[in-house]
Amino acid sequence: MGSTRHQRLTGLALAALLLGGLACHPPRNPMAEWLPSPNHNARRPQLIVIHHTAEKSFDISLKVLQTQNSGGPVSSHYLIGRDGRLAQLVSDDHRAYHAGGGTWGPYRDLNSLSIGIELDNTGFEPFADAQIDRLLLLLEDITKRFNIPRTQVVAHADVDPIRKQDPSGFFPWQRLADKGFGLWPDPVLADPPPAFDGWAVLRLIGYSLKDPAATLRAFHLHYHHTETTDLDEQDRKILFNLQTKVLAEGRAKSN
Repeated sequence: MGSTRHQRLTGLALAALLLGGLACHPPRNPMAEWLPSPNHNARRPQLIVIHHTAEKSFDISLKVLQTQNSGGPVSSHYLIGRDGRLAQLVSDDHRAYHAGGGTWGPYRDLNSLSIGIELDNTGFEPFADAQIDRLLLLLEDITKRFNIPRTQVVAHADVDPIRKQDPSGFFPWQRLADKGFGLWPDPVLADPPPAFDGWAVLRLIGYSLKDPAATLRAFHLHYHHTETTDLDEQDRKILFNLQTKVLAEGRAKSN
């Protein structure tokens, strides 16, 4: 009887251990025999998505990102204050709830494939110098650690043009480009050939064409700081220039 009681207690203890372990998601399942394979790797982000918080302060933004907004739970990997304060809210190797249903080129589940950076800003004000200085340092760190192409720094509006308009037209994309981040046109632009298809290049860059007007508005917000919905001759010049850069980057990767 003592043996039976010992077995029962041992079984209960093991069950409690298993349940407790499973509840906190251990990297190794105690139910299984550990016979490791070297054929694996950690989650590797492919993209960095820039947001603004649309809140009035760092503390308010932090509270929202630690709880939820009107759409439910929301988070980002990083939050940068107006004074340059940098907080990490989610580990780089975990999914943060920041990109929603956005897409970029072949990427669909962007929360699994991207790093989200929130900038404390209402959306109706310039971004502080200290904030952008810290962002540039963070971009340098993330792109190096994860070997993310420096061109793959995009706006939330770029990946979700139908629903989102952040960061606002105040965001200094040119300043990022001066440090090599983001896809940006050259100062002098050549005329595209007559048969040039600007819409095809928008798709090549990564934009979804599900709603062309929304996509063009996001493109203008990024490259013109406006929100018009007409594809004009200046757009065609910019897209022709960006096409050259995207194709050159593709060729470099394949060599």
